[in-house]
Amino acid sequence: MRIEALIFDMDGTMIDSMPWHAKSWVAFARQHGIDMDVSEILARTTGRTGVECMREVFGRPLTDAECVKLVHQKEVLYRDLFGAQFTEVAGFTAFAKRAAAMGLKIAVGTAGDRHNIEFAMSRLAMDPLPLAIVGGDEGFSGKPTPAIFLEAARRIGVAPERCIVFEDAPFGIEAARRGGMRAVAVCSTHTPEELAGPHVMAAVRDYNELAQSNFLETLDVAIA
Repeated sequence: MRIEALIFDMDGTMIDSMPWHAKSWVAFARQHGIDMDVSEILARTTGRTGVECMREVFGRPLTDAECVKLVHQKEVLYRDLFGAQFTEVAGFTAFAKRAAAMGLKIAVGTAGDRHNIEFAMSRLAMDPLPLAIVGGDEGFSGKPTPAIFLEAARRIGVAPERCIVFEDAPFGIEAARRGGMRAVAVCSTHTPEELAGPHVMAAVRDYNELAQSNFLETLDVAIA
């Protein structure tokens, strides 16, 4: 099957943000008296939308308005912590630029909200910019459902089976499978075993590894 597009998750996949999300969850949980280990919080929330995360962590019904307010509190903590230490997953921007030069369409499908997307994109300075970005505050269900990835594919006009999803989390890898997409596991936060699946084409630490293996050059790229 010829490949037409690459769809990237954002946190832990494009940017090396997950340690800072963990730190912000610790601070947020302390502020709200949430007695849950950060590893459990991350396991239950990574890939879910902000509204879904808050209902998961608080374990009780919350209105959308209550969730949005709580998400804002948590993500301000995250951006304050990560801002001065901002880094991409090694080799990402160069890899994305090379892919675009080969004729592949680039999109982003993230559970992050518009504020975290702007925060990341303004610092990454991608060239060219993604053709589409789908965020977690647009009303789509979070991962492991494939809704965000399927919408990203729809916006760039590419059939799901002609897309490769890049993901760092089990929920995201599963979302790609459910959406009929192949995947690359970016092992910045999980082991290859945790991100395994019959649709996973490669498991790497970062994009420098993909470049060194000539991953892009091995693809059957369909150029419009």
